[in-house]
Amino acid sequence: MNTLVATMIASLLTLGIAGAWAEEVQGRIKTTDPRERAFTLENGTRIWVAEGVRMTPVQAGREVMAIYEERDGKKIATTVDLVETP
Repeated sequence: MNTLVATMIASLLTLGIAGAWAEEVQGRIKTTDPRERAFTLENGTRIWVAEGVRMTPVQAGREVMAIYEERDGKKIATTVDLVETP
């Protein structure tokens, strides 16, 4: 019984820690760098797009929402989506 409880607690802590690593940012793209698979938002935030994530929404002037993880000091987007503006 104690092993089961310890395993459940360890799993919950792992999920909580993993979830804390992902962050979200939203803004208008100021510049893009397709060679680097990166873009910069108007607020100066630089985001690199992970391999396997499509670059289609990454165009200057577009409003995007990105979910990213910090890796080696870089913000690496695992998701990039367009934000619909009314």
